[in-house]
Amino acid sequence: MNVASRGNNNITFTSGDRVKLNDDDPDWEAWQVVSVDVKNGKITIRLPSWEAEKAAIERPITDVLEKVTNSPSANAKNTQLQELYQLLIQPIADLLPKEETAHVIFIPQNALFLVPFPALQDSSGQYLIDKHTILTAPSIQVLDSTHKLRQKLTGSAKDILVVGNPTMPKVSLKPEEPPKQLSTLPGSEKEALAIASFWKTKALIGNQATKKAVLQKLPLAKIIHLATHGLLDDIQGLGSSIVFAPEGEDNGLLTAEDILNLYAQPQGSALSAELVVLSACDTGQGRLTGDGVIGLSRSIIAAGVPSVIVSLWSIPDAPTAELMTEFYENFRKNPDKADALRQAMLTTKKKHPNPADWAAFTLIGESE
Repeated sequence: MNVASRGNNNITFTSGDRVKLNDDDPDWEAWQVVSVDVKNGKITIRLPSWEAEKAAIERPITDVLEKVTNSPSANAKNTQLQELYQLLIQPIADLLPKEETAHVIFIPQNALFLVPFPALQDSSGQYLIDKHTILTAPSIQVLDSTHKLRQKLTGSAKDILVVGNPTMPKVSLKPEEPPKQLSTLPGSEKEALAIASFWKTKALIGNQATKKAVLQKLPLAKIIHLATHGLLDDIQGLGSSIVFAPEGEDNGLLTAEDILNLYAQPQGSALSAELVVLSACDTGQGRLTGDGVIGLSRSIIAAGVPSVIVSLWSIPDAPTAELMTEFYENFRKNPDKADALRQAMLTTKKKHPNPADWAAFTLIGESE
């Protein structure tokens, strides 16, 4: 493992550290060190919020201004998050419950669906998740629907379905571009194996994680955890998809429209899961409407699932694996899903203080 030191300040850093460069603005996200070439005076870095396909960059070691330690940055002020707090939370702050375990349910409108409510920050630098347990819902009607779905669950589904790091297909990310291989997700595989071990089941990994294999298991599963790539369709919404291993002529993409056609139509059979976790990029996004987001989360709820956890942006592989492992450790002890997610965020935030690493996920629907 290479370790570099800089100048007379004796700053040392190695792979995995967070650093600031001398041309960064104060509010910019800290870079993550990928590797250090001490001999040639070079450091390779990337932003944790970047998509996995985006290549790291190389800079001279002398460009590093400082190493960012976890403790001082855990409550570092973020101007945009504070402005959103002042606009959205401050006017109602005195009406929110004082108990940290009491649920606060946000029903956003239009673009507010993309707001990371857990990461909104007051003037003292304290995040909303530090003080409250948070859920979201697209509308009062959907909230009523998920409540009824939770009451109707028979408990007949017993299986735990866990998928991680499927063999990735080649996909055209834009209409004019040729198909290219999606990157592997080693953190997702580690995440899936750890979660499967919690429930004493076997995760579908690599070539085993085909769409056909997943579809066969979906109706029998009580808990569904899918750790893979997510592809966003923000035009129609129903083209948003979860990526599985290709098989024959099947490209491995399970779209929101597929889910509606399979499970949410009168001729289909509803899913029996109490929780679906889409541990993939942008799974909470889609086509924004006044009644919520048309995409994967809405399709899964329409298919009969009362609780869905989705992401609001491109999530970093390794911190997400840590957060999800923490979530299930908490969930096994406490059936309150919102509290389990909150505790996982608080734990992950200590090691990865940047909100991009821990605040992407939101629980839609029922907490218990």
